[in-house]
Amino acid sequence: MSSFRALGPPLRKDRAWGRRLLGGAVPGGLRRAPAARTLRAAWELLVQTQGISVYRLLDQQTGLYAYKVFGVLEDCLPDLLADVYMDLAYRKQWDQYVKELYEKECNGETVVYWQVKYPFPMSNRDYVYVRQRRELDFEGRKVHVILAQSTSEPQFPEKSGVIRVKQYKQSLAIQSDGERGSKVFMYYFDNPGGQIPSWVVNWAAKNGVPNFLKDMVKACQNYRRT
Repeated sequence: MSSFRALGPPLRKDRAWGRRLLGGAVPGGLRRAPAARTLRAAWELLVQTQGISVYRLLDQQTGLYAYKVFGVLEDCLPDLLADVYMDLAYRKQWDQYVKELYEKECNGETVVYWQVKYPFPMSNRDYVYVRQRRELDFEGRKVHVILAQSTSEPQFPEKSGVIRVKQYKQSLAIQSDGERGSKVFMYYFDNPGGQIPSWVVNWAAKNGVPNFLKDMVKACQNYRRT
């Protein structure tokens, strides 16, 4: 049986939930990515696969796309899913695209360094970002919200042969589906820099996020046994 269940068209209620939850004030002073300014434009349904719906929106200023994702992950409770997502040491065990991933304290703030493997002959990308996790009460329902945004810290100099991603923003909201699964909403934008073939961009948008969520469900099932 699939670990995913589609939210089902037209998704209007769930779109409103994600928009209202993540479209307002951002806790702790995290700023919105440039693409967030165009959220009122029309979103295009890119793909529906494995119970996951992926939408994209062209940002006129950068020429890049922002993405939002809806779906339900079955047999993965919200508390557990949020814990797995935040556990960087564990992620290195189940995410095959992680080259390097760790946290470091910088001026009283926890900063994450993340290097992502890219297919040959392209250069790997790396990210330096801050993140926050909050538990909110949204209309009587507990919602886990995880925010991440790129930052610049001298303790993380750029590496030769690796392209630094300087524009990155991700917002993740998780709540119960009313059973034993999790309803998930994700907003994502980054500017990977360099020259990336269109087939890589298309693959990442159509397959990367659904496959990542599928792997995360498996990671949830094994988490307590590690």
